[in-house]
Amino acid sequence: MQSPFKRSRLTNLAQHNNTYTLLSTIIFFVIFYICVPTAVASRGDHASEFQECVEKCRQSSCSSNTLLPFILRLFMWSCEDECKYECMHEIHSKALNSNQEIVQYYGKWPFHRLWGMQEPASVLFSFLNGYTHYRYLSIIRRTIPDTYYMKKFYIGYAYACINSWFWSAIYHSRDFPHTEKLDYFSAAFSILFSFLFTSIRIFHIRSRRIIFVLATLCLLAFLAHISYLTFVTFDYGYNIVANGAVGFAHNFIWVWWSWKNWHSRPDAWRPFAAVIYVAIAMCLEIFDFPPVWGVLDAHALWHASTIPLNGFWYEFLIGDASIESLSVKRH
Repeated sequence: MQSPFKRSRLTNLAQHNNTYTLLSTIIFFVIFYICVPTAVASRGDHASEFQECVEKCRQSSCSSNTLLPFILRLFMWSCEDECKYECMHEIHSKALNSNQEIVQYYGKWPFHRLWGMQEPASVLFSFLNGYTHYRYLSIIRRTIPDTYYMKKFYIGYAYACINSWFWSAIYHSRDFPHTEKLDYFSAAFSILFSFLFTSIRIFHIRSRRIIFVLATLCLLAFLAHISYLTFVTFDYGYNIVANGAVGFAHNFIWVWWSWKNWHSRPDAWRPFAAVIYVAIAMCLEIFDFPPVWGVLDAHALWHASTIPLNGFWYEFLIGDASIESLSVKRH
């Protein structure tokens, strides 16, 4: 049997380790969000070889009676788009054969399209992400009691994520200014909604008036965000910083909750693990590389990495709802 002194010493050591873990996580995320690179201009579409190839193709192949295959017209490919696609891969093949640097065109790597979709791997993984949220939407409705005050927020979160991944699939199918904005704005909304329901859950906010005020502030912040990007300038760097700041706040709150409940809740490690997992997976967005086989790039792998995380996170939320509901009944 351990002495009280030893038990006290072990408890202090555990608390010290938890504090160290929390501080390490904070430092990691601060460095991570500071070091997120801003988008760099692509060089491929500015090269004279590419521009000359496109102009030659346009003059020889594009006329008033030029008709592309139905699947390309379905995804709104024009003859000029087709020329850009063919010239891009022609120059890309030469670069591969001569071991030259692989460059981006119009901000994207040279992907091989599939059935008219520009980035088929990202489309597939976006669809699978959306499906996991759809699947857990029905599980939440079936398993979480209607009396639990967070149920409606979890349902709203699932819908926000389904919408976000839907527009992600659309954007990766065809990159237009309006599909890009819908993808970015939907992602920003889901991140902000995550922050909203996390604040309500962690701080046990039950007052409808306070919840209304918080929801209104988040909505106004979202409207201001998309208004700036729509009517002032579509600033990629600002968009990264804005979403990163909200995401950092969301993750920090959950890490704090894990640290606070480390000894009282057997599942307290789950939010901490999810935050670390996301941080590691997001490195794929930093260390970008040309697509393998012309299909699988770092961004597609980032989308693939979030698929198992969705189930992991929903299982925690459902389990947390069960524990919280039982706690309320006891009191």
